[in-house]
Amino acid sequence: ALSGGVTTDKVFDMVEKIRKNSSIPMVFMTYANVVFSYGIERFCKRAAEVGMDGMILPDVPFEEKEEFASVAEKYGLDLISLIAPTSHERISMIAKEAEGFVYCVSSLGVTGMRSQITTDIGAMVELVKAQKDIPCAVGFGISTPEQAAKMCQSADGAIVGSAIVKLCEKYGKDCVPYVAEYVKSMVEACK
Repeated sequence: ALSGGVTTDKVFDMVEKIRKNSSIPMVFMTYANVVFSYGIERFCKRAAEVGMDGMILPDVPFEEKEEFASVAEKYGLDLISLIAPTSHERISMIAKEAEGFVYCVSSLGVTGMRSQITTDIGAMVELVKAQKDIPCAVGFGISTPEQAAKMCQSADGAIVGSAIVKLCEKYGKDCVPYVAEYVKSMVEACK
């Protein structure tokens, strides 16, 4: 992205164009440093102006979220909470304050495609829903329609990123029909 000339302002401009034709909820998933270096207030204000609904900052732990959460709230943005398979007793604490939806991390390690997901997603979702009636979406490693269907048996949705990035990498400027076909197959699997 950086070698291609992407900047935070260009991403905001892209969102502004998308919002002219779509009202589908959108959240940014980025690192805290992007928001921090842009200026938390400036970033949240601009995100709200262009029509974003929230943001996911996976490198900000629950205990350190206030610096971002208070500003996001001021501009009507949800700061999406993540829970991991190792969260255990923290899940109910995180769920109580969750906004928008809860991002359930399906497996340990870094994001990317996996051949198998062994985490008990149903148990994670149950712990969240016991605290708050909020949608739960599962991400990290979901790359096939079969995996998405399995996750959607326990959760409200599946989050797919790396597989789409790989399609973009493979097909470059011609990726749109391939991404559309892939996303359609994932949506069908979750129905």
